[in-house]
Amino acid sequence: MADLLPVSRRLLATAALMTLSACSIIPDTGATDPDRFVQETAPIFYRPEGIDPQKVHRLPVQPVPQSRDLFRTQFHQTYGLPTFNPVHQAMYAQKSEDDFTLPAIPYKRIDPRFLRQEVDYKTNERPGTIVVDTRDHFLYLIEPGGKAMRYGVGLGAAGYAWHGRGLIQWKQKWPRWTPPAEMVDREPQMKPLSAARGGMNPGPTNPLGARALYIFQNGKDTLYRVHGTPDWQSIGRAASSGCVRMLNQDVIDLYSRVSARAEIVVL
Repeated sequence: MADLLPVSRRLLATAALMTLSACSIIPDTGATDPDRFVQETAPIFYRPEGIDPQKVHRLPVQPVPQSRDLFRTQFHQTYGLPTFNPVHQAMYAQKSEDDFTLPAIPYKRIDPRFLRQEVDYKTNERPGTIVVDTRDHFLYLIEPGGKAMRYGVGLGAAGYAWHGRGLIQWKQKWPRWTPPAEMVDREPQMKPLSAARGGMNPGPTNPLGARALYIFQNGKDTLYRVHGTPDWQSIGRAASSGCVRMLNQDVIDLYSRVSARAEIVVL
């Protein structure tokens, strides 16, 4: 047994030597050769039979757009955000209330200036006062600290608009529309909707929309209203007969913020 140990050691040493001789200890200097690198990594292209790649017409190079339609932040930078503002998407989504359903407003088709937003607004009016800027088609609800909630509005055509200072003496949810006698006289087709016949039932198609704020001056009804409208395309335009139109989702928001007997100024 003792004689076998030296033999086994010699066999192990021989095997180890043969293993080392099988592995080259000389470095492969060609691995860093640029030409060899290109040859080994060159892409392989599919070349169909009967087609000369040199005669294949290349697709025209499309110009790179110089401007992207991205949502701009308040810092006037873009961060790859989508073209819609998720906040506005939530504001103007479909809304169900009582037995009525207001459709979603296609706010992307409305000038962003006329969408609901909080803005800086310096004024001597007290917080809670409504200010209607008829020149720029904005309605401001004054807030503390030099801020205001701003809404886009549609306004009365020239000759029918009312200006002045008054009070919101009555607020109505899902109002009934009764056109004034003067309007019925001008437009006889409105007679079936006159006050004497009960007016028009409330609902999403009612001209007064989801809410109405009734403006009084010196204790008398001015017949001038702040109200919703199903006609979202009229926002930012002079399209109504003297009243202030708002998007239905906006007038619901305003209604919830305005206190009883709030002051209103129409400039």
